[in-house]
Amino acid sequence: MNKYWENLLQSTSEAGIDLNRQQLQQLHKFMELLQTWNKQMNLTAITDEAGIIYKHFLDSLLYAKLAQADEAEEVVDLGTGAGFPGLPLKIWLPDCKVVLVDSLQKRLKFIEEVVRALCLKNVELIHGRAEDLGKDEQHREKYGLVLSRAVAPLPVLVEYCLPLVRVKGRFAAAKGPEVAQELAMAEKAIVILGGLVEKSINYTLPFVNEQRTMVSITKITATPSKYPRKAGQPAKKPLC
Repeated sequence: MNKYWENLLQSTSEAGIDLNRQQLQQLHKFMELLQTWNKQMNLTAITDEAGIIYKHFLDSLLYAKLAQADEAEEVVDLGTGAGFPGLPLKIWLPDCKVVLVDSLQKRLKFIEEVVRALCLKNVELIHGRAEDLGKDEQHREKYGLVLSRAVAPLPVLVEYCLPLVRVKGRFAAAKGPEVAQELAMAEKAIVILGGLVEKSINYTLPFVNEQRTMVSITKITATPSKYPRKAGQPAKKPLC
């Protein structure tokens, strides 16, 4: 085990995340698959071992812990991309059902291969846009915890995510240090969509000295039926 993995174990342990040998082996296999598949398709710009361990694995796990994913029976990762934070979360919490959503089928094919290779159970993959899922009765207001590391302004992200959250559930967004401005811009959207900002937690990602914020929004009332708007509208005309 090299220093990168030792640092991961140290930081996760300090955060209350216990990883055993099998889970470390699963993360290592995940890294190998990510590096291999990334040579054929653009899954991530982060391809070196240290970057994957710190900026994908450690970042995902710390974010999931702050979002209290370990207290949820089911977690949705919206806009999962190459599987972050959903797959590291699943490796950490094998008994938790994880729903991974992405709009690109090729990324889901990669995730499907990871799930198979790592023998992960109770993982659901959904190909679709957030705006469509939020209107679908099978998914609308069905989930207790929705996570997203998607790169989108918070006023847009809440319209993607809050329609999926059931009343008394939560949406926990992974954001950067500029979150105060984004929260101010998203205030109107959060109220319209039935949410209430519960807390924001600022933290520094160890070993790379990058600032992060986890914003937790509780769903207090049902989202009006006209939201989310049709595909493309939330990004073009945010509710702010």
